[in-house]
Amino acid sequence: MSPDLRQDFNMMEQKKRVTQILQSPAFKDELEGLIQEQQNKGNNPAGLLALRQIADFFMASSIAGFSTSPLSLAMVTPINDMFGTESTTLVKGEKQTRCKLASLYRLVDLFSWAHFPSSFVTVRVSKEQDHILIIPRGLSFAEASASNLVKVNIIGDVVDQGSTNLRIDHAGFSPHAAIYSMRPDVRCIIHIHTPATAAVSSMKCGILPISQESLILGDIAYYNYQGSLDDQEERVELQKALGPSTKVLVLRNHGVVALGETIEEAFHYIYTAQFACEIQVNAISCAGSPDNLIVLDLEKYKARTHGVAEAGVNMGSQHKWKVGELEFESLMRMLDNLGYRTGYAYRHPIVRDKPRHKSEVEIPATVTAFSFDDDEAATRLPFKLLQQRQQREKTRWLNSPNSYMKVNVGDSNGSSTQRARWSVLLHR
Repeated sequence: MSPDLRQDFNMMEQKKRVTQILQSPAFKDELEGLIQEQQNKGNNPAGLLALRQIADFFMASSIAGFSTSPLSLAMVTPINDMFGTESTTLVKGEKQTRCKLASLYRLVDLFSWAHFPSSFVTVRVSKEQDHILIIPRGLSFAEASASNLVKVNIIGDVVDQGSTNLRIDHAGFSPHAAIYSMRPDVRCIIHIHTPATAAVSSMKCGILPISQESLILGDIAYYNYQGSLDDQEERVELQKALGPSTKVLVLRNHGVVALGETIEEAFHYIYTAQFACEIQVNAISCAGSPDNLIVLDLEKYKARTHGVAEAGVNMGSQHKWKVGELEFESLMRMLDNLGYRTGYAYRHPIVRDKPRHKSEVEIPATVTAFSFDDDEAATRLPFKLLQQRQQREKTRWLNSPNSYMKVNVGDSNGSSTQRARWSVLLHR
């Protein structure tokens, strides 16, 4: 290997080691510990801002193969804002759940579904203790982050206040608490009160089967919501209406609620319900009356369409995506590209390795694959083969072992004086 090529390989190895160190969790934890130590000293010590910028830069480096610009990092409030000692008090998986729920709030805001007094998104972070995460009243969905979410129990008592002094809206939380208490399979609930969902929830006909989106929703439950579910009798009525497996609930005159065993599934159903309601509102406004719409046969189409949506997405031999996971991951990439720093753990990278063609060089250009024993090459290149044989002979001669022998030689006068001479014998 030539010196230049050897130097290039050494530089590549050094860069690889540096990259591994910078991307390692241990380095990030060490950096966060150093930042925390500087913060404890107080008075904004010199270098703290630089350390924080470095930490934010490494956390923003792309997990899914994308990176964000420093300009966008300075303009967007990060979602993953829990560092070092802050995450040590969380239960297993809670930090990732907080990041996903805060990302979900950002998506609701970006899709213009946010409505402060009537939109709530919650997730159950612990089934054993029935702890639930929710955004406090007073924060906009655009401000949601992993640290400012409030953790409460099933009756609304605060377990972890988060990074703010704001309180939750108990009236808006009561339907979620009622659903969590009666449906142990549900982990995430999304309630939106957009113009389309509010309009359809006020129609006697409910969500009509006039589109593919309405069929994907499956069985839909309806409940006459009176503004609160604190009374036990009201909860019993809701339980009867909801049933054991329904994923979409229409609160009369109060919007739509989507339930999911995962955050991804709940978002899948609320996105589809919003789309179905928009289609229905536009169709009725054009047709003038629901009687003029073509209603699909539920027995013929509903089970098949809903079954296909429930089956998820099969990605060949790699793994199978559950309901909503593939689309939700693409939305997380969108947020990361916009600089939101979601902290989302991507399951599958989308950057495909380019296949190498057979004609491409697999070894460095300075290395030859020619063999001296190749008869076909000798037939094609006789002159070159002759040169190579001569070079072999020369190399073998130079590398032959040497032996030395002492020889006595007389002088010119024939005297008996002997002189010693070393003779070199080359054995081939």
